[in-house]
Amino acid sequence: MPRYLVGIDNGSQSSKVTVFDETGEVVASGRCPLRPYSTPRPGVVEHPGDDLWESIGTASRAALADFVEQGGDPGDIVGVGLCTIRFCRAMLRADGSLAAPVLSWMDDRLGRAYEHLDESVARVTTSSGYITHRLTGEFRDTSANYQGQWPIDVDTWQWSGDDAVLRRYGLSRDQLFDLVAPGELLGHVTASAAATTGLPTGLPVIATANDKAVEALGSGLASPSTLLISLGTYITSMTIGEASRPDAVDFWSNFASVPGEYLYESGGIRRGMWTVSWFRDLLGPAERADAEAAGESVEERLGREAALVPPGSDGLLTVLDWLAPAEAVWRRGSILGFDGRQSRAHLYRSILEAIAYTMKQKADAMAQELAVTFDRVVVSGGGSVSPLLTQIISDVFGLPVDRPATTDGAGLGAAICAAVGLGVRPGFDEAQAAMVRVSDTFRPHPDRREVYSAFVELHADVTAATDPVYERLAAVPA
Repeated sequence: MPRYLVGIDNGSQSSKVTVFDETGEVVASGRCPLRPYSTPRPGVVEHPGDDLWESIGTASRAALADFVEQGGDPGDIVGVGLCTIRFCRAMLRADGSLAAPVLSWMDDRLGRAYEHLDESVARVTTSSGYITHRLTGEFRDTSANYQGQWPIDVDTWQWSGDDAVLRRYGLSRDQLFDLVAPGELLGHVTASAAATTGLPTGLPVIATANDKAVEALGSGLASPSTLLISLGTYITSMTIGEASRPDAVDFWSNFASVPGEYLYESGGIRRGMWTVSWFRDLLGPAERADAEAAGESVEERLGREAALVPPGSDGLLTVLDWLAPAEAVWRRGSILGFDGRQSRAHLYRSILEAIAYTMKQKADAMAQELAVTFDRVVVSGGGSVSPLLTQIISDVFGLPVDRPATTDGAGLGAAICAAVGLGVRPGFDEAQAAMVRVSDTFRPHPDRREVYSAFVELHADVTAATDPVYERLAAVPA
């Protein structure tokens, strides 16, 4: 009998639900964009209403309808892997309903311990804990989605047993969910959740990890000598290891999707692929309509034009600080070096090059601290569909870059966790080897290496020159 696995990938911009076969092939899918964040005052960034659950329901119904339309039998689906956005906080009433909107990872309150200001709040959890409850009715969550202001022991992957530690985070044990490891059972789809999602009642729901770790698993990250660059709303680079490194300076340790392993993450770009979308949208609806009439997207058109621009964009340098970091709230993004030669293609290429320059600097710092040498890069996320960006990364890093067959690494990683938890595959290594495939490999052009090495060095020095200007600009009355 055929066996199918559902991967739920609730990301920063949309919820995606995909039905995979047991070899990792996409059989059916559905997607629902998230609504714009609610930002009623500075520092507050919330998911409006019940947007996370509603978007998952819409995407899941679309995926199941697609599956059935292709002749699939929902009875052949054996389980669900659940992956949601990390660094969110959900405050729930005793019945599991939302007492307040879910806090986005961009909300300033996530950098502080929980403050119990609402007596109706009985439980405090992550986005995955909340969605687990909506799917299964259980107050259970994956331990691998707790990073930041949570009283978790990073060595045991369990709650601290020290009441003083819990109090330091503003929490008590009865407010927290029970924890399970990636690949373990969270619960079963309730009749109510089945009505919302179209998933069969009673279907097992399997724990995964945080969205970046699940994406890494589904993209094929399996060796400390491999660097994964996640090209999403937040761009970061990652590798894996066997121990938490809490004292690291140029990277931080996160739970991986394999129990007992850790994901090492470099610094990143907080509005990474968002900046690409911002530039695309500046061109307006007429450009979109014209591109669609020609059978291409605006990004494809811009990529085709930018491929004709020489490396270095004729001296144009972009710095991707479109969202200022907390330690330098006055910082802004920059596009420097205009001299009349540049076109929109130069601007576009410069943005893509800035992504590669920034991640090269951050990945090099992480590699040096880890005392490793990367011999291969893997790209994942929506930005990996761009052949130009992938080639630029290969040229800047001077390494081969593999592009997986699916851009939804988190969805496939969730399905891999489900496959392991349900015995479809005997273990994570075997599941990853059987279900992740490389679509194509980009190799560096040697003649571009010298140019890009010089630009990486220049790019690293730009903020030292612009920071004083932006700090003075922030002090000017608006």
